[in-house]
Amino acid sequence: MVAVSESADGTVSAYTVRLELVDEPGELLRTLEPIADNGGNLLSIFHERGSLTPRGHIPVEVDLEATPERFESIVTALREAGVNVIQAGAERYGEELSVVLVGDLVETDLSDTLSRLECASASVADIALSAPDGTDEPASARLRLATQTGERDRALDTVRDVADEKDLLLVEPLVGADR
Repeated sequence: MVAVSESADGTVSAYTVRLELVDEPGELLRTLEPIADNGGNLLSIFHERGSLTPRGHIPVEVDLEATPERFESIVTALREAGVNVIQAGAERYGEELSVVLVGDLVETDLSDTLSRLECASASVADIALSAPDGTDEPASARLRLATQTGERDRALDTVRDVADEKDLLLVEPLVGADR
């Protein structure tokens, strides 16, 4: 591990990073490499394998020490490595956006749809799927997206693009609603 060096003003701070990992061998180790490679000093790791996020992944909380500059590098490296960063330090998802998708959700690969809605500015916080006539018929899903403050419109644009590409009906929130 690279030693943590102090920033210009000499401050090393503790940070918490909340992640969402796929339940596969080696995934936790793969996630820790960008932290070590960028000079983060691990304080603790909370990995509760029995608990799943709405997307069926494992929530992991990592506490670490780093200078502010190194912390930014760590978060960037985690995202570049394909790790789903739910929260990083003071960066919080401060707004919510609820939408409804209707159509062949299962046939068009619901897992892929959810993965594509995850981005640096948004995270799928909750999903309620309704398929009363089975998976071969159209279904509906209410999605609650947690978005970073000021990134709500960008997240909604991503939902629109995915819905258009997969020929899904998108029910958007009313202007001024959900804010």
